[in-house]
Amino acid sequence: MTAYGAVFFDLGGVVLDSPLHAIAAYEGSIGIPVGTVNRVVVDTAPGGAWSRLERGEISMEVFFGAFEADCLAAGESLCARDMMERIATSSGPRPAMLRAIQTIRDRGLRVGAITNNWVPEAGREGAVSELAPLFDAFVESSVEGVRKPDPRIYEIACQRLGVAAARAIFLDDIGANLKAARKLGMATIKVVTPEAALEELSTLLGFDVAD
Repeated sequence: MTAYGAVFFDLGGVVLDSPLHAIAAYEGSIGIPVGTVNRVVVDTAPGGAWSRLERGEISMEVFFGAFEADCLAAGESLCARDMMERIATSSGPRPAMLRAIQTIRDRGLRVGAITNNWVPEAGREGAVSELAPLFDAFVESSVEGVRKPDPRIYEIACQRLGVAAARAIFLDDIGANLKAARKLGMATIKVVTPEAALEELSTLLGFDVAD
């Protein structure tokens, strides 16, 4: 019998293909250093355009100009609309993760999503909204007004599923997000590849969730 009552998944880079690959491809295509966007996101948090978008404080249309200004202040120029178009068309679901989620639920555990996201443009809801029915709780930064790694978003997720942090596992592809979860007592898994992450998850749970 497993010691855990719930498993939480990040979406982009975990259940969905990583948006970081699309961002890197865009950076390369316009000739700016790979990693520029991530550096601007991190350096401008929590008040920058990206952070405000993920907290639902600004619309996508407002974000485009605001993020371009953040990048210009960092010495680089890009078209935020083009970049976000690339992200939107590159984030397909990972079948192995979808099967693992169903296996976990079939074993009687609860499953939640904790995602930093943004309110999509009208008619452009895409893969993220389609995933919501797979989870017992779907915690979105743009809805809650708080984003990872703020500990409040993990507390909200645990409350939604009625599970103590010490009885929860969280999978994410970003170290800072995992560090914050660990401080609350959650077991964490850094997702580099789906295969390795699911093997580690199987070990923690005590039953096989991998193919």
